[in-house]
Amino acid sequence: MADKNAAALSKEKWNRIGNLLLNNAMYIIIVLAVIYISIAKPTFLGLSSIVNVISLTAAKLPIALGIGGCIVLTGTDISAGRVVGLTACISASLLTTVFKVFPNMTQALPLPAVLLLVMAVGAAVGLVNGFSVAKFKLHPFIVTLSTQLIVYGIILMYLMNGTNNGQTLSGLSDSYRSFVTGTLFKVGTVSVPRYVLYSIILTVIMWIIWNKTTFGKNMFAVGSNEEAANVSGVNVSRTIIMVFMLAGVMYAITGFLEGARIASANANTGLNYECDAIAACVIGGVSFVGGIGRISGIVVGVLLLQIIFTGLNFLSVDANMLYIIKGLIILIACAIDMRKYLVRK
Repeated sequence: MADKNAAALSKEKWNRIGNLLLNNAMYIIIVLAVIYISIAKPTFLGLSSIVNVISLTAAKLPIALGIGGCIVLTGTDISAGRVVGLTACISASLLTTVFKVFPNMTQALPLPAVLLLVMAVGAAVGLVNGFSVAKFKLHPFIVTLSTQLIVYGIILMYLMNGTNNGQTLSGLSDSYRSFVTGTLFKVGTVSVPRYVLYSIILTVIMWIIWNKTTFGKNMFAVGSNEEAANVSGVNVSRTIIMVFMLAGVMYAITGFLEGARIASANANTGLNYECDAIAACVIGGVSFVGGIGRISGIVVGVLLLQIIFTGLNFLSVDANMLYIIKGLIILIACAIDMRKYLVRK
């Protein structure tokens, strides 16, 4: 009898270890990859590389924070990258020294006005997405696939305005570029850009919204069980619409920052950004089964993803191969997420 109990305890112990390893497989793989890259390329852990990773994380964080709310609702938003592209093009066309889209303009608009404008554009796309999901009961994938195509068409038409003829928008105003990419502070000889601070502020704001507001509590309630939330008095439709609108605003801010960060904007700006954002969210523990997710997890997910991609660049991995790796990361992360759900169930 004692031997059977000991065997059962030993089996349970190994099962726990196995489950722990499987549930954290993505983190383990990334850590091992970082160790290997650090050994192969010691400069990977250099100061300039670390600042570069932090800067890239800050640039991609807002879109991930937005799309994270959609995933909490058991949905997704594949229009995110195109909204980033549209808002980047709008920002670049209005905050430039060469007005090809609007030839009658003589000077750039005030920065706050353009920022509010693109946020309104992002919120409008989010409104369409959220309303279609909440009122028409359409699946978020189908809705955002539709708006992705619509927004892309709008981008192409927008870039044909004036004398631009679909060309890349460049020649951005110094005030715009300085506001986004100006030096926040220096670490040795390496400069940390200002948009790192903006990303931190956005993260704090989103943390407060998710954890300290009624809207945040309602979002998690709807994501966990929509019917139960409705019975409990939560306005489900309004919550869904607000989540998608908030996501749209975050995409717009990403586009505003991205335009100045890369110093240009064109029809391909924002392409596949939603893939990185979704991967980061799932790696960070935002579950597609709904009602589960933390802002800190999203930050960690984006950071880990940028670390691995930067490391792969250090190893001179073919740029085309990165798409395969991104796809595998999303597939593995989703499989691990579903496994956790099935174990709990």
